[in-house]
Amino acid sequence: MNNMNKPLLFIAMLIIGVSCVGTKSTLKNVDDTAPNLMLSNENTFVIANYSTDKKYGYDADYPINIFYYNTLNDTANQQRFLNALAGPKGEKISFVKLESCCPFPTKRTDLGAGFLDVYELKWTGQKKPIKLYLNIYEKGILMVPVGLTLKKK
Repeated sequence: MNNMNKPLLFIAMLIIGVSCVGTKSTLKNVDDTAPNLMLSNENTFVIANYSTDKKYGYDADYPINIFYYNTLNDTANQQRFLNALAGPKGEKISFVKLESCCPFPTKRTDLGAGFLDVYELKWTGQKKPIKLYLNIYEKGILMVPVGLTLKKK
């Protein structure tokens, strides 16, 4: 496929994805009154709460809402959140974005739809990598997902 057709293919896929989105969001943990995100340094968010909900971050209906419109880079806040985390015993984690999925309606994009980003997290001694769903379009209270801890300073 030549480079001229790639943008057209992307636009066609985006239109198909948006047309499959219902008019009501299935996201359960959006909170527009959540406080603004705070940085402890340039690459890490301050997170004070641990989630007790086993679905938080692990289920597409309960993504980690990392609103990004206070930055020009749409992946910066995802990295700042993930940089704050550690494995269950404080292990250093590595992460990689696997895909974007799960379209949902939102008023925060010109197209009226957003996508969740799926990240895979790994650490030494782990039996099976975990996947977290992150949402850059909505706000929510940042928490450490069940089974993870905060990185030691």
